[in-house]
Amino acid sequence: MAQRDHWFEDVADHLGAAYLRYSFTKGTEQEVGFLVDALGLEPGMRVLDVGCGPGRHAHALGRRGIAVHGIDISARFVELAEVDAPGGVTFERLDARALPFSDEFDAAISLCQGAFGLQHGPAGRPRPAEPDSTVLEGMARALRPGGRVAVTAFSAYFQVRWLTGSMSFDAADGVNHERTTVKDEAGHDAVVDLWTTCFTPRELRLLCTAAGLEAAHVWGVRPGQYARQRPGLDHEELLVVAAKPPVG
Repeated sequence: MAQRDHWFEDVADHLGAAYLRYSFTKGTEQEVGFLVDALGLEPGMRVLDVGCGPGRHAHALGRRGIAVHGIDISARFVELAEVDAPGGVTFERLDARALPFSDEFDAAISLCQGAFGLQHGPAGRPRPAEPDSTVLEGMARALRPGGRVAVTAFSAYFQVRWLTGSMSFDAADGVNHERTTVKDEAGHDAVVDLWTTCFTPRELRLLCTAAGLEAAHVWGVRPGQYARQRPGLDHEELLVVAAKPPVG
């Protein structure tokens, strides 16, 4: 079992099921429908959901007959994800920085900063030099040859353009720090710190190449509005789709 050493665990413990009240979680069916097409998913295929949270994407894929194994470092989110999970959909508490899988899945996803993009944190915490690349490399290893990866990330262009007073952006590391208030299921407030790594399309392509993946597309998207569109300055997120080369 992963040690409790990630800053997001305390945030997830407070949020619990209230996470699903946030507006960015309401577009799950559209996102999954788009990804089924973009990744060429069919019933019976196996998908690894890295940073699955309370399991909303995994459940939606499972209802389409796709087998999903969701992992998240938050024990609270894993507990929530397991409730009423469709057949063939399983969950496990696991650190995305230490994925143990190899050549097992037809596709791997990490969406809405569930794991990829959340690996930087408070100063002084030990971490790899490029922790998000560690997550992506683990996802690549988990794929069968020819398998595909879909990852969303905050756009550095958008974040800098719309920086507010509650945020500070570290230009050296590309990390946005925000101090904000979140509510639990009972409506109780907690003030939390959030650290989110932001990327450019070129950075995402380079990370994919370093992980042994061939980046096929980088699109500009918004939650619940996934589409094949060129990234722009007003797209909050970037969606990269990449493939593990086939054998031979």
